Amino acid sequence: MLALGITLLWAPATMSAATSDDSYYAAAQGQTGEALKSALHTIVSSGTTRLSYDAVWNALKVTDQDPANPANVILLYSGASRAKTLNGGHAGNWNREHVWAKSHGDFGTATGPGTDLHHLRPEDVTVNALRDNKDFDTGGSAATGAPGNYTDADSWEPRNAVKGDVARMIFYMAVRYEGDDAWPDLEVDNATTGGRAPRLGKLSALLQWNTQDPPDATERHRNQIIHTTYQHNRNPFIDHPEWAAAVFG
Repeated sequence: MLALGITLLWAPATMSAATSDDSYYAAAQGQTGEALKSALHTIVSSGTTRLSYDAVWNALKVTDQDPANPANVILLYSGASRAKTLNGGHAGNWNREHVWAKSHGDFGTATGPGTDLHHLRPEDVTVNALRDNKDFDTGGSAATGAPGNYTDADSWEPRNAVKGDVARMIFYMAVRYEGDDAWPDLEVDNATTGGRAPRLGKLSALLQWNTQDPPDATERHRNQIIHTTYQHNRNPFIDHPEWAAAVFG
């Protein structure tokens, strides 16, 4: 397990030498559909380091640091900048949002999918509770405390600036966790049915968001930090957003 407490300075998003020529994805080149999904699963599951749930606190303070204020983190849904020291479980604090809701796979916070940084993001405690375990889709009423987000009884629509981020996190989880390592086989479907089955939706909305909001420098920078400093794996849909349609389309 990594020793945390690491402070990184904000830097331009660059891929490491290992990935600059796509050698990281060599086994996936030329593949599509289930063959591509299988190849990506092997790639992102190999040589990884897993964090404890407590270690996630310090990791998020690095991966989601506000580039304009290194004492703060940027919250996923609200987009607000909040002091790193305000992590916790009370109103006004930020906590660890599982973008793939824990109940959609029943994996809790044990080391594994429950602590995977590729889908864990800082969020205001109250907003996190409002999103709850809802699927992702468009529509609903404005979400209190998170301008640009909307919600109804069974879905959550994130703000435009992170719609693609959310989609690519969900696609990563469905490729990373295939049921061959004691964790559930996570699947993306085209529904907003909730429940405790290892599924999450809505696929059609997520594919649209992936195209609508392509990866930006901030998202690529975060992917690089997770790869080099923490888990030593990447989210392939950030590096190759076109693979979302090839796998899930």
